[in-house]
Amino acid sequence: MEREEKMMGLKSPLIQVCGGNVSESKKKASKDEIFAEVKRLLSLAGPLVSVNFLLQCIQVISLMFVGHLGELPLAGASMATSFCSGTGFSLLIGTSTALETLCGQAYGAKQYHMLGLHMQRAMFVLLLICLPLAFIWANTYNILSFFGQDKEIMAEAGLYSCYMIPSVFAFAILLCLFKFLQAQNNVVPMTITTAFTTLLNFPICWALVFKSSLGSKGAALASAISYWINVLMLAAYVKFSPSCNLTWTGFSKEAFQDVPKFLRIGIPSAIMVCLEIWSYEMMVLVSGLLPNPQLEASVLSINVNTSAMMFMIPLGLGGAVSTRVSNELGAGRPQEARLSVRAVLFMVGIEATFAAAIMILGRNFWGYSYSKDVEIVKYVAEMMWLLALTHFLDCFQSVLSGVARGCGRQKIGAYVNLGAYYLLGIPSALVLGFVFHFGGKGLWTGAIVAVFVQSVALLTITWRTDWEKEAKRATDGVYAQKVLKDGAEV
Repeated sequence: MEREEKMMGLKSPLIQVCGGNVSESKKKASKDEIFAEVKRLLSLAGPLVSVNFLLQCIQVISLMFVGHLGELPLAGASMATSFCSGTGFSLLIGTSTALETLCGQAYGAKQYHMLGLHMQRAMFVLLLICLPLAFIWANTYNILSFFGQDKEIMAEAGLYSCYMIPSVFAFAILLCLFKFLQAQNNVVPMTITTAFTTLLNFPICWALVFKSSLGSKGAALASAISYWINVLMLAAYVKFSPSCNLTWTGFSKEAFQDVPKFLRIGIPSAIMVCLEIWSYEMMVLVSGLLPNPQLEASVLSINVNTSAMMFMIPLGLGGAVSTRVSNELGAGRPQEARLSVRAVLFMVGIEATFAAAIMILGRNFWGYSYSKDVEIVKYVAEMMWLLALTHFLDCFQSVLSGVARGCGRQKIGAYVNLGAYYLLGIPSALVLGFVFHFGGKGLWTGAIVAVFVQSVALLTITWRTDWEKEAKRATDGVYAQKVLKDGAEV
């Protein structure tokens, strides 16, 4: 009897999906519904923007303290931070986005216990990934020496990377907790704990860098300590908060039983994210081969940092729409998922236009934030036109990538990014930068080509989406999960 009741509990929502919502999906959304959806997106996006910004600040704070130790420690720490971000953090971020699909759709389908299982499964996979990453970071000096970097800077970078190893394990767990709570639209605790640990990073850095014998290594440890404190605070919240009673029911062996399904989404998710991030890192490295490499590398680094900072708002909107789409598809409500996509495109269009206008209007002054060198400031002003166009396009690809994650289409997104960046973008950048001698402007124009192709491809895929079919696929995927208990299939 108990077995039959569980089976009915799992299958009954499918009847509602197949029988009720298809005709409703033809309705046009009213103004009140659109306004309500915009409010839901903003309530999610606001905290997510704050969390993304604060997480980035932890590494920036550490580098600020290292900068007071001298030019060499700062150069080594900067190189190590870039190396660890490219080889480790980006990979973990990409893999963890699989939870946006799995947890989001499970929550929408009201299969709350599955969120805890998905999170445990993700933690297991990400912690396994951390093992080879720790080995790579421990050998940073040898890897950088292969590329012929300065020996003194390599030595500093190698030490800094070794002391960052504890942070990679904390970061992996933290990402899983973030996605677990995000899928439940419970993002305020993330903001509070991340804000607290970011502020706490100031005194920790001060103590370890200036009041101990660790020096720059203390800054790396400070970041790790901040991440671990955040992990402990969020883990305590998940365990003891009434809001997580249904979604977290404790550790279970069931989490290890469907790892391949997580990997089928997690691997394309990682590829999708890493292909994009690595292309920008590659552009900065290649700029060192241009005439006047110091000027080109400096300005392109300013561009990448500025772009990353401005990207926080569309990144938050992308995370918000991913959650909304996955929740609604899991609940079998395709009309609401479509409405969320339309609302977020309208919102990001306003943000993109406003931000691009600010970049253009402030182009003659922004360079002074980084340097007093007139040549650098003038070059930055010229590049801001290209940067404004990049941000405008990047805003749309960010939310459209979020839609793809919400639908579980990471594999398609990976193919799009591969074609956009590595078949078109990078070759265009190299030709414009080196063959036509446009220098850094040519390299960045190649990035614009990539983002344009990426945005158009994702927009076409989203435009042609059959939302009823996606809702059925999502609900079928959730209820097809085989949950084993006491060795019996239910």
